Amino acid sequence: MGRHSRPGQPNQPSRAVPRVEADDPLAAYERRRRAPMDVYRRHRPLHGGASHLSPDEPRALEAWNGFVYVPAGTAENLPAAQAWANGTDPGAFADEQ
Repeated sequence: MGRHSRPGQPNQPSRAVPRVEADDPLAAYERRRRAPMDVYRRHRPLHGGASHLSPDEPRALEAWNGFVYVPAGTAENLPAAQAWANGTDPGAFADEQ
């Protein structure tokens, strides 16, 4: 096993990037518009630092618009931000599409 080998069988496809359909003429364009690591919503501490060190501090919420992350609002603490990012908070940002 080499220094840069992945675990598992050598003939497995990469799990980092989903496969591109050969029949889709816009596949390359859609791949460029995908969010990094397929994370379409993320949260960051308002005052910087690691998010797990200050769970009671407010969070800035960011959503992927197809090109960059844009501000989407704020959350009062880490659990509320995680619920928004996971889509499990049905009442947050009802005007969002």
